[in-house]
Amino acid sequence: MKTKTSEKAKIELVKKHINGDSVGLISKDTNLPKSTIYYWINRYGKDVKKETPASAVQELCYAKMRIKKLEGIIEVLRAVDCTPSSPLRQKLKALEQLYGQYSVHTLCEALGISRASLYNHMLRNKRDDAWFVKRRENLKQLIQSIYDESNQIFGAGKIRAILVDRGYIVSEKLVSTLMREMGLYSICISSKKDNVTLGWNERKANILKQNFDVDQPNKIWVSDVTCYKFKENYYYICVFIDLFSRKVLSISIGRNNSTHLVRTAFSSAYITRKPEDLIIHTDRGTPYTSFSMQGLVRKYGVTQSFSNAGKPHDNAVVESFFSHFKKEEFYRRKYGSESEFKKSLNEYVKRYNSARPHKYLKYKTPEQAEDAFWKNPKPTR
Repeated sequence: MKTKTSEKAKIELVKKHINGDSVGLISKDTNLPKSTIYYWINRYGKDVKKETPASAVQELCYAKMRIKKLEGIIEVLRAVDCTPSSPLRQKLKALEQLYGQYSVHTLCEALGISRASLYNHMLRNKRDDAWFVKRRENLKQLIQSIYDESNQIFGAGKIRAILVDRGYIVSEKLVSTLMREMGLYSICISSKKDNVTLGWNERKANILKQNFDVDQPNKIWVSDVTCYKFKENYYYICVFIDLFSRKVLSISIGRNNSTHLVRTAFSSAYITRKPEDLIIHTDRGTPYTSFSMQGLVRKYGVTQSFSNAGKPHDNAVVESFFSHFKKEEFYRRKYGSESEFKKSLNEYVKRYNSARPHKYLKYKTPEQAEDAFWKNPKPTR
């Protein structure tokens, strides 16, 4: 004969479940079927929760969450140069620098402003020269440097850990997003092809060593990729430049920092110029060290030279070109469409080659410098 369980005993079992005991454990201890216990939970659960204070486990979880939130608020207050009593504009300006590093709730609670105010402020400031665009570009350079230092092995998690160790507050999600935009992926040494690539990367040498003086065209070319934001899209631009004349030989534009982008620019320049005994100097990014790019340069008998990791001055000529493009063209104009942006870039390259004098060339244009050499093809420098 089955023993009837009193209503008080049923409520005690429901309390055990609410305080953390599983239905399976209660069933095992009482020899009652799980279906019966679930029925009692559904019947008495709401009333028991009203009468029963939060369990110690729940209270501990809430306390930990609150402590973590308070720690974040303290970090924000230490990082900003204002207080909750400062003018709203000053507080919003200060929180700009921390947007994306902490939750919006934490930022707003620290300085006592509404989330709507911060969101509206960030939306109004979402322009090409906004702080977060500059921060992303800075992070991309740091990520590229760490990625190269690891021989292209580290993924977003490890790179984020190194950035944090160096004092940068950044999430793994942001690092992963930026790596995808840059076309950087962790190498898994799981095939013969990967082993060949890794072996090549270990032999990367800096042949140029910041010696930018060249005595004839088509002897050394330099190349790099930069990123520009136009409206809501990022565009990657790859150029190849002849060190002798500083002439831009080719340019390609794409939505991804990919091997295809670099191969397109290199092939265009090579087919046009058909150089012999050529050296190309670049950074150590994946597009330049990829298996596909290696095959192309070997096919043409071209030697590759690479900048040292974290040393942008090793490729200063291309960096200088991109700097001039930004100041003389990109930041001075507002483009109405993607086609207008691309057309403007190509027109700038034409002017750069044919109409812009260079101090290095004794104020000749790149095309004038090459024309003078071919009229009298003797080493001049």
